[in-house]
Amino acid sequence: MTNSILGFVVALSFLSCKNQKMNPETNTGLIIEQKIDSLLTRMTLDEKIGQMTQVRHFDDLSDESDIANKFIGSVIHTQGPLPGNGAAEWQAKFTKLQELALSTRLGIPLLFGVDAIHGQNTYEGATIFPHNIGLGATRNAELVEQAARITAIEAQATGFTWVFSPCIAIPYNEKWGRVYEAFSESTKLTEVLTRASVKGLQGNLLDKHTVMATAKHFIGDGATDSGVEGGETSLNPQQVQERLLPPYIVAVNEGVGSVMASFNSMSGKPMHAHKELITDMLKGAMKFDGIMVSDWKGYSRFGENDVINAGVDVIMAVEGDLDMYLEGLKGGIESGYVSQNRIDDAVRRVLRQKYRLGLFENPFPDSTLIEKIGIQEHRDVARQAVRESLVLLKNNKNTLPLDKNLNKIVVVGEHANNSGLQSGGWTINWQGSTENYAGATTILQGIKKMAKGNVVYDADATGNHDDADIAIIVVGETPYAESFGDIGGEIDAYEITLTEAHQNYVSNYTNKGVPTVVLLISGRPLVTTKQIEQSDAFIAAWLPGSEGDGIAEVLFGDYSFKGKLPHSWPKSEEDYKGKYGPNFWNDSITPLFSYGFGLR
Repeated sequence: MTNSILGFVVALSFLSCKNQKMNPETNTGLIIEQKIDSLLTRMTLDEKIGQMTQVRHFDDLSDESDIANKFIGSVIHTQGPLPGNGAAEWQAKFTKLQELALSTRLGIPLLFGVDAIHGQNTYEGATIFPHNIGLGATRNAELVEQAARITAIEAQATGFTWVFSPCIAIPYNEKWGRVYEAFSESTKLTEVLTRASVKGLQGNLLDKHTVMATAKHFIGDGATDSGVEGGETSLNPQQVQERLLPPYIVAVNEGVGSVMASFNSMSGKPMHAHKELITDMLKGAMKFDGIMVSDWKGYSRFGENDVINAGVDVIMAVEGDLDMYLEGLKGGIESGYVSQNRIDDAVRRVLRQKYRLGLFENPFPDSTLIEKIGIQEHRDVARQAVRESLVLLKNNKNTLPLDKNLNKIVVVGEHANNSGLQSGGWTINWQGSTENYAGATTILQGIKKMAKGNVVYDADATGNHDDADIAIIVVGETPYAESFGDIGGEIDAYEITLTEAHQNYVSNYTNKGVPTVVLLISGRPLVTTKQIEQSDAFIAAWLPGSEGDGIAEVLFGDYSFKGKLPHSWPKSEEDYKGKYGPNFWNDSITPLFSYGFGLR
């Protein structure tokens, strides 16, 4: 261990102990540990390895009976729908898999995990919240906790007990394709909203309305050089300690059930294989007693058994990795490269969370929760989140709020009439959708509901509407997730500016002299200096999710603008020539709008 990392761990040991909630061992906790001790003594090596294994319920198994034959410990679902596509069918599918797990000699139940990033976003018809960047703009911890609580209910209603959220990264560069998954560039704000999110998701884990949360991605995922997904994070240990680690301390102190390893490297070492940070710091100094889970194909990508020795407890053995992982880990144990103590520690952590969730007593989904999916009460909370997430960057001559009695309003842009586009990545599908989905309300529908005059839709800004009283022009990014959204990376399908077509949408109307309100739908701040200058009013609307009508409620003045920028706003593409963009920690770049800006 290097001296800098050692000092890092020692400092964090003090910091964690200082902030750690005082949770003395209860009788329940002692009983759980005794039950784990008893189980471990009876488990074979294959059964232990199985508990450390996570697979998809399709593709990764040659047959569903492998759940029992290979003693699988958990199942991941990344994108829907399932056959039948109804929540009852989802529950029935997972019940069948659970019965297979319970049929084994020891009857250890499965965990079912899902990427519920902004609601139970893999299920069409669920309540889809604004992505975390929008929730960061609200600065409303109570609202974030409510959103997390609803996400937990709708996740449980579709059969899940474990969600892979929240993402508590601190993004340093808007070129990173996952900026929208994080709350903010501010460590302090991220701490506050991390606490709210974990509390809302987990509550009392024995309650069937709650799920196990996952703080991710540990650590440095959003602070890589040039914003490259899975790149090198070159911050020094003190910077990591001060800027990136505090949200994890909060999550651990709130009792978060799992932490996910990151794709990036630190000091040239992959985080999946970084024993000093995972075992010595997170599990040791910070006293994290939950599950350390790999990210996608983490075993094969980052050193195989070195990943286990670093302290990763559960492996996503997906896309062809299953057999090589099972054989590789067993061989590593038998050769002595992986110690039995390391395996027992991993299995203990898995069993501990299963006991805390009450899965040994209540392993099956609750069918009474199905009726709660996408209910109006949940959508009302999501619509409030949309309203409070909107950041007003310009309002020339009090263009806003709009008069509901305007004679003619023209709404421009495909994003105005498409719930898939307005919701971004991780919506129904991993990479999102460019089509409307069930239960959602578009921005255009919301405007038509609020306006009393004539509302005309001009999808591509080619219509002749010089007589319009106002043009509401909706522009932005198409959906993406992970490295597919990186700017300048291997895929490089996106720009830090608007597309030429969307720039023309704005110019076509401003050149006609029509008063113009621009709504930006995006997963990050974009260089829009010219469009802000051209428009009469400009709004950062982020990725609002299923309740697009919340935007109209603010445009027409039923509610005020409350949102504040969770990120510094760039002024030009020159801002991205270095490692980092304009942000809270980078005083070498003067942003167009500073963190926290937002007009009322």
